[in-house]
This record gives sequence, structure tokens and C-alpha cells, in this order.
Amino acid sequence: MTAIVGLVEAGAVYIGGDSAGVSGMSLTVRADAKVFRKGPYLFGFTTSFRMGQLIRYSLMLPKPAGDLDAFMSTTFIDALRDCLKAGGWAAKENDREEGGTFLVGVKGQLYAIYDDYQVAKAADGFAAVGCGEPIALGALHATAHIGLEPKRRVLSALEAAERFSAGVRGPFLCLKLPAKKG
Repeated sequence: MTAIVGLVEAGAVYIGGDSAGVSGMSLTVRADAKVFRKGPYLFGFTTSFRMGQLIRYSLMLPKPAGDLDAFMSTTFIDALRDCLKAGGWAAKENDREEGGTFLVGVKGQLYAIYDDYQVAKAADGFAAVGCGEPIALGALHATAHIGLEPKRRVLSALEAAERFSAGVRGPFLCLKLPAKKG
């Protein structure tokens, strides 16, 4: 339960997230952020705070190199799988591993990582994950051509998700990974 929203504009990546911690019918507004920067990466997670903690504090991030899509699908995912396994988070059933879902920005690109370790990059230049995903995507689509600043678009998408999803709650945090110069 959550809403994580990402947007790419002019080579900069913006990721925003809510503060809900949901278990069944209980909701806690969490002080530990679901959105953070680590080295050259910007992350926003859903699925589990434990998974987010492992990514934030334990994942040894490889330096992005070469074909970025190939790098993310192989080198990055291999490091993520090792981290989640070592931290006791990864699940395995019928010889198939599962992790969790999050957005990651790097080198002006936005990727969604899904629980089957699939790496996705939306053609629209924006993405969302969590229970607020469809609402946030609708808000991002609706604001694409009205001249809003990128951070305002992300926050508007999160506000829409909070309004129409019981699993999304502010306060919201939106961080920017600036465009790489040169």
C-alpha cells in the first residue's frame, strides 16, 4: 500500500512518495521516508519497509556503465538480488525468486523494478507503483501539457492518490536527481 511517483523532465528525475505504513486495516504515518538518494541513484519503494531499508543501507550499488538498460537488467539486478537474499527478504518458490517493487532513477532515466526483478522503462517518461498507481498515472497524464513544474506534477499525482486510495497518506516527499552536466 503506497504511492510512489516518478517523472523525467529535461534529463532530471523526480521521485515522490507518501508516508503510509499499512498492515491490514491499520495505517501508520511513518517518519522513515520511502524516497531517498543513494550515490548516483534516486529510489522510491513500495512492498515493504524492510526491503527499502535493505536497499537504502545494505545494497552495494554498482557504478552505472555502458548501455544503461542492459546494465540495469543485469549488473544492477544481480546486486539487488544478492542484497535481498543476504538480508532475508527475497522469497523463492518453485525455483523462482521474488523481491519487491520500486522506482529508481539514474543518469536521467526512470526505471520501475517489479517483484519478479523485471526492469521496466515507460515510454511516457513517468511511472508509478503501489496501490495508488492507477490514480497517480491518470494525474500525471492529465497534467502532461498544462505547464506545471515537474515537482508540482509529482505532488499533484500523490495528492490525487491520497484522495482516492485508502492506502496512501501524506506527508509527501519529492526528491530530484539533477540532470547530468556534460
